[in-house]
Amino acid sequence: MTMKENGLTFTTAARETLYEVIFNRRDVRGEFQSTPISDDILARLLIAAHHAPSVGFMQPWNFLVIRDDKTRHDIHALFKTANEEAAKMFESGKQSLYQSLKLEGLLTAPLHLCITCDRNRAGPVVLGRTHMTEMDLYSTVCAVQNLWLAARVENIGVGWVSIFHEEEVKKRLGIPEDIHLIAYLTIGHVSSFHQKPDLARKGWRKRLNLNELVMETEWERQADLSLTTSINEELARLMPDSEEESNLDE
Repeated sequence: MTMKENGLTFTTAARETLYEVIFNRRDVRGEFQSTPISDDILARLLIAAHHAPSVGFMQPWNFLVIRDDKTRHDIHALFKTANEEAAKMFESGKQSLYQSLKLEGLLTAPLHLCITCDRNRAGPVVLGRTHMTEMDLYSTVCAVQNLWLAARVENIGVGWVSIFHEEEVKKRLGIPEDIHLIAYLTIGHVSSFHQKPDLARKGWRKRLNLNELVMETEWERQADLSLTTSINEELARLMPDSEEESNLDE
């Protein structure tokens, strides 16, 4: 990293490291270890989250740290109820696969983190939220992603648990009614990180072809050939061993 008059610039190595971190971020479920997260690591993760962009600089997030066994078990019980409900929502061919997936690490992860959004933090009129009122919710999701990438650099696993009734979790944690629950995360040291995302590895879904998702100028107008070619070339360069991206031209 070097300082110039217009601010920081980053080296090629730093740039490549960022992409490596993005490609190797995983939603961890079954690999948590019981070793506690040290306060210095947790502090860095929270600092990274707090430096996310936010609409009108309103910083609408709060971070509820949960380490005690009683609360972790109570949240797990809420998950179990919702998970049984969720399994019945899928068509019969998917139910058995769904039930075989490990969708949470609530009892094995030593730390839970509940991230919320206070939509009233900056008053009734917020710069940038005057017409797209959900921007504060999206800002809080940016904080989640900042924390997730920082955790991966620290070799710390993160899982995002979303299978429960929000109001029941809020009631158990004493979260006020007007505060929105955005993310419930399980965090901890892990035995390993998988090369592929779990749901791709277990056959739930494949990664979509990026070129089929990129449009230009108007909806459903295919992107210019030079851009689609560059996407293919950069994927091959950045992820040369990735089986997920090997079907780009299929």
